[in-house]
Amino acid sequence: MQDENNIQTDYSEVTEKDNPAKPIVKGNSQIKQKVLFLIVILNIIMFIGLILLYVLFFTTKKSEIIKMTPVYQKAGNKPMSLVYVNIDSLNAKYEFVKVLKNDLESTGKKLQAEILSEQNAFEKEAADFQKQVANNAIPEAKAKIIYEALMEKQQTIGEKKDRYTQEVANKELNMNLRLLDTVTNFLKRYNRKFNYDYILGMKTAGEILIANDTLDITKDVLNKLNTEYSERKK
Repeated sequence: MQDENNIQTDYSEVTEKDNPAKPIVKGNSQIKQKVLFLIVILNIIMFIGLILLYVLFFTTKKSEIIKMTPVYQKAGNKPMSLVYVNIDSLNAKYEFVKVLKNDLESTGKKLQAEILSEQNAFEKEAADFQKQVANNAIPEAKAKIIYEALMEKQQTIGEKKDRYTQEVANKELNMNLRLLDTVTNFLKRYNRKFNYDYILGMKTAGEILIANDTLDITKDVLNKLNTEYSERKK
């Protein structure tokens, strides 16, 4: 009997050591709690990160707007008034421009016709000379004199052509300066009524690429310019 009791006791001890059920269940519960805690911490970190991104994004946009604002303000935070005139429209519809352009084109055509007439006469004379030389119709000494005269005439025509080209270019420059002076003086008088801070000029391939149509005063300026020009002509 004693041996049986000893055997039973030993068996129970072995069973308790080999099968520790309760500590395993307790260990799993602790691991689950740690995982849940870690998930909660990660969620909190992500939430804080989203808040920081939100704050940084809207703070940056606000600072950019604040930096841009002074560009459109005068001293003392007063709003700046800015308008523009379409230069292409002025060149196409201002009557004074049409007159200046017609005058320039007329001068250019007149000088060009003169050069062409002299050039055609020279070419005809040179062609006749070549025929005479080919047919031995003139002595060598005379041919030499005619040749030198033709070269001198050709040089004279070339110099005149360059001079006329420069003359037309100078006339065009003076025309543009005269036009600019006329428009600028008009805008100074025009702005006495409106007191704009800036009146800009917009044109094709100019520095201003896009502008709000509500700032365009071209139509009013053009009408008044043409009215003044018509009155001066009377």
